[in-house]
Amino acid sequence: MYKNIIFDIGNVLLSFNPIEYLSSKIQQPEKVLEVHKELFQSEEWLMLDRGTITEEEAKNAIANRSVANGDLIRLSFENWYDLLTPIEPSVEVLKLLKDSNYKIYFLSNFHLLAFDHILEKYDFFKLFDGGIVSYKEKLIKPEEAIYRRLIEKYDLNPKESIFIDDVEENIEGAKNLGINTILLKDPALLKEHLKTYNIYL
Repeated sequence: MYKNIIFDIGNVLLSFNPIEYLSSKIQQPEKVLEVHKELFQSEEWLMLDRGTITEEEAKNAIANRSVANGDLIRLSFENWYDLLTPIEPSVEVLKLLKDSNYKIYFLSNFHLLAFDHILEKYDFFKLFDGGIVSYKEKLIKPEEAIYRRLIEKYDLNPKESIFIDDVEENIEGAKNLGINTILLKDPALLKEHLKTYNIYL
C-alpha cells in the first residue's frame, strides 16, 4: 500500500531548460554553449543548491572568472527564474494524487531565491504536505543524508513511498534507502508509470 508520493521539482514539475533560456537571452548563438558550461555547470551553481553561497556572490564569482563572457553571464542571471515553468501533465497528476488522499512531498535541489520565487508564483505548491529543499538543509541529492532527512522529518515508511525524479543518480540514492522510484524522462507518461504501482488516476 503506497501512501506517500515524493516529487522532484526541476524537469518533473517545472521545466528547466537552460540552453533554450540562454538562446533567448544571448544574440550570438556560438556563445550559448560556452555560457551554459561556465554558468550552469559551475561549482558555484552547486553551491547555490547547497545553500553555501548567495546568488550575488555566485554571479560575481562566475562572471569575474570568465575571460570572454562575463557580461553575458551577468545578463543570464537577470530573470533566470523565468525558465522555471509548470509541466502541466505532472501538475495535473499531483492534483489528482492529492484528491485521491495520497500524501505528497517534494525533495529537490534548489536555490534559495529561486525557490522563494516559485512558491510565490505557483499555487500548486500549496497542495504539498511537506518537503525538503537542498539549500535549507545544506545537503544535495544524491547524498544519502537528504533522503534520510525527508524520511525522518515526516516519519515516512520508505516501502510506502514513491520518489519521482528525472536524474538516474538521484533515483539510485532513493533506492539505496528502500524507497520505490520512478525515473521520469517524459512527464506525459507519469500516469503510466504510476500504474506499475497499481495507482490509477
